[in-house]
Amino acid sequence: MRKILKVDNIQKYYGNKDNITKAIDGISFDVEESEFIGIMGASGSGKTTLLNCISTIDTVSSGHIYLENEDITEIKEENIARFRRENLGFIFQDFNLLDTLTIEENIALILTINKVAEKDIDKRIIEISKRLGIENILNKYPYQVSGGQKQRCASCRAIINNPKIILADEPTGSLDSKSARQLLEIMEEMNSKMKATILMVTHDPVSASYCKKILFLKDGKIFNRIEKGEKQRKDFYNEILDVLALLGGEPKDVR
Repeated sequence: MRKILKVDNIQKYYGNKDNITKAIDGISFDVEESEFIGIMGASGSGKTTLLNCISTIDTVSSGHIYLENEDITEIKEENIARFRRENLGFIFQDFNLLDTLTIEENIALILTINKVAEKDIDKRIIEISKRLGIENILNKYPYQVSGGQKQRCASCRAIINNPKIILADEPTGSLDSKSARQLLEIMEEMNSKMKATILMVTHDPVSASYCKKILFLKDGKIFNRIEKGEKQRKDFYNEILDVLALLGGEPKDVR
């Protein structure tokens, strides 16, 4: 498969020479097209910092990150917003929807900013909203729909621009168990049927069991890597629990 993302020996330091904290300490890995990768680790392991560096929200102290051979650590500040719009999709824990816009307008926003033709926008919205089961709420506002429906809207918005990679930060954190399962099934479908490449930070082993591969971080480094392969989700879940036990602490303590 084609390589989408290459993280090359990145480091992220905070503080000064007398008091330095290494949030990321020499992490390297590749992401291939259509992979669904989870990132897990205890609080302070560096998983959120890693996602922020990949998303260009934060900058690395050293090392390089390549998205389809473009070194995103070298992008100038004035070009960052455009880079995100054209290449990245985001699914956040708190949805990040605009209450003054309808569900349809929230989904269309990125296409409107990128000056996609209106007829093409309408076509894409109809297609993606049907696939994710929210075609009947497009005219409603975010405050008029459930948390699960908001997250489906956020998923539509994340994938509608055909991004090179979708970045999800604890996407099930604000959802009840039923809505969380539905979202994970949607993300699984986005990955398997729509060929979306997804990188997801999660503390939840159930959520992680939907991924194809897991990277476990500890003290800013990759502690372990496992792949689902042909395993059943239940077996993969148990394997995830085993690694979390090695990391230390109960699964509920791993954030």
